[in-house]
Amino acid sequence: MRLDKFLKVSRLIKRRTVANEVSDMGRISVNGNPAKAGKQLKEGDVIEIEYANRTVKAKVLRIPQNNVSIQESSTLYEILQ
Repeated sequence: MRLDKFLKVSRLIKRRTVANEVSDMGRISVNGNPAKAGKQLKEGDVIEIEYANRTVKAKVLRIPQNNVSIQESSTLYEILQ
């Protein structure tokens, strides 16, 4: 699954267009490397998102096949920091 779609489905970022913009600004890294929106994610990858006042680090636990419910979205990742 693409990085921007995973961020939207997991609700780490609300909109896919916002995920695209944030990754274009270089504020998202996967496994320590800057990542573009089209980066293919796999289970075990560590995503780091730099917000204005904090940084969120999350480990991908599961890649869904399609959209998931709000309750299920938090099971897709684990917050590391």
